[in-house]
Formats: sequence, C-alpha cells, structure tokens
Amino acid sequence: MITARVVGEVVATTKHADLSAQKLLLVQPVDPDGTPKGQPMLAVDVVDAGVGDRVLVVDEGNSAAQVLRRPRGAIRTVVVGVIDDVESPTEPTRG
Repeated sequence: MITARVVGEVVATTKHADLSAQKLLLVQPVDPDGTPKGQPMLAVDVVDAGVGDRVLVVDEGNSAAQVLRRPRGAIRTVVVGVIDDVESPTEPTRG
C-alpha cells in the first residue's frame, strides 16, 4: 500500500467494461510528510475521495480484485481509504 494525494479526476467516454460505473482518480504518490515522489497514476475510487485528499492506495491486481469483490481483470490500482491524519512516532526520552 502507498499513500498518495488526489490531484485530479479522470473522465473517459470509452473504457474497459471492468471500469464501467467506476470513478477514476489521478493520484500522486507522496512521502509521509506529503512530498511528492514517483509518477502520478490512475486509480479506481471506492471511498468517494476528492481532489486534494490524502489517500491510501493498493497497487496490486489481487488486492484490487479482493477490494472490488470480482475476479482479477483490468483493474490494478484502487483508492481504499481517505487518510485523516499521519502521526510520526516520537523519540523516546532519555533519562
């Protein structure tokens, strides 16, 4: 799983049957501090995320099939959660 920021919505008038009635998002992978890394990717949205949201993304066909409850097919990348907050572990105190 990776964290990403939703940077856009994708509209396609013609698409694979596995994608019919699916909302598509453009997501940019990010570090925990929000710094972009890597290339943006397309993802199916199952949690009603929107532009600007930080999200949790699975990028593997078997995981996508399990989330969508269908046999493996044309979908590999799925937004599975909206991240409310990221907490960094604190340094242990030395005494």
